[in-house]
Amino acid sequence: MSMKSLMSFLSDESGAVTVDWVVLTAALVGLGLAVISVVSSGLENLSGDIQTQLEADHVTAGFSSSTSTSTTTTD
Repeated sequence: MSMKSLMSFLSDESGAVTVDWVVLTAALVGLGLAVISVVSSGLENLSGDIQTQLEADHVTAGFSSSTSTSTTTTD
């Protein structure tokens, strides 16, 4: 390998932008995973509280009618 081609290789910066994007992307993915790990337990507790409240209010998942009609007779 000649000295000219070695110096050309060492001064070439075309791959530096790719390395920057890889590092930035890895940092964003790591930050996203950290946020998910912090928030997930709170969301899990909140969804359990919502489920408990909906079950206490007798909310059904179907479209069936739960109202009953009563007839009154007068003499």
